[in-house]
Amino acid sequence: MRVALIAHDRKKDLMIQLCTAYKMILEKHELYATGTTGLRIMEATGLDVHRFKSGPLGGDQQIGAMISENMMDVVIFLRDPLAAMPHEPDVTALIRLSDVYEIPLATNIGTAEVILRGLDAGFVDWRQFYNAEGSIKF
Repeated sequence: MRVALIAHDRKKDLMIQLCTAYKMILEKHELYATGTTGLRIMEATGLDVHRFKSGPLGGDQQIGAMISENMMDVVIFLRDPLAAMPHEPDVTALIRLSDVYEIPLATNIGTAEVILRGLDAGFVDWRQFYNAEGSIKF
């Protein structure tokens, strides 16, 4: 599975803790991250991470583009809901794209853990049940 890892500044330490705790699961998947988050994950865990630009410089949009091209399977975005972000429209767009394309999205540590445990148990790709028009195939 292709997993995007994004964290706002005040959530980066929490993302490092998450990736450290679930390293044995994450290392089985293709990891993508925004710039600084990806660098910190690699330095702390040794995991191989494809890094995009920093979120405010377009990294969120790069991940959104992958979602729209059916090239991303899961997004873990530990965001800070109490801090104003100058690139908030990009954050909103990424969340919207995850909903449009039925991509599992965790925006907090509790949901992230559930998703990672699901990856370990064998994640079902529900998109296989949809046809090209977006209707359910039966």
